[in-house]
Amino acid sequence: MAEFNFNKIRFMEFNELDAIDLQLLDSLQRDASLSNVALAEKVNVSPPTCLRRVKRLVDGGWVERQVAILSRDKLGHGLQALVEVTLDAQTTERLDTFEARVVADDAVQQCWRVSPGPDFVLVIHASDMPAYLAVTQRLFTQDANVRNVKAFFATKRAKFGTQIALAR
Repeated sequence: MAEFNFNKIRFMEFNELDAIDLQLLDSLQRDASLSNVALAEKVNVSPPTCLRRVKRLVDGGWVERQVAILSRDKLGHGLQALVEVTLDAQTTERLDTFEARVVADDAVQQCWRVSPGPDFVLVIHASDMPAYLAVTQRLFTQDANVRNVKAFFATKRAKFGTQIALAR
């Protein structure tokens, strides 16, 4: 576990987070299921103070959302592919159209516009290879603007995390 320097850190102009805010954010990103009382104990503040601070952090956009991370294997999504997609034409309209289509598809877990190289990198989950093939038919072959698709299939996940290092 990283040690934190809990001096004030300026993340955005005019918005400062103090040591307690950073401890709250760190605790929440490690386990957002903590009760308010448990979270307050963890950062050594009263439960009402903790609730008020967390509400301020959420309302201020410091916390985008709180989710449960599910087991893809137990839910039958054992195939994971990292897919590079290059479009034929990179106009803003064409990029936006492709992005909207893949973002709307439930099999696409992540969609990144990247540069240089391909135009997009996608993380796709499917139950098996036939399900993955159905996704590719849906997303890539019906669009004449898709020039190249290169897929990499995950054989082992050595690390997966969602935490952001706040300070060291």
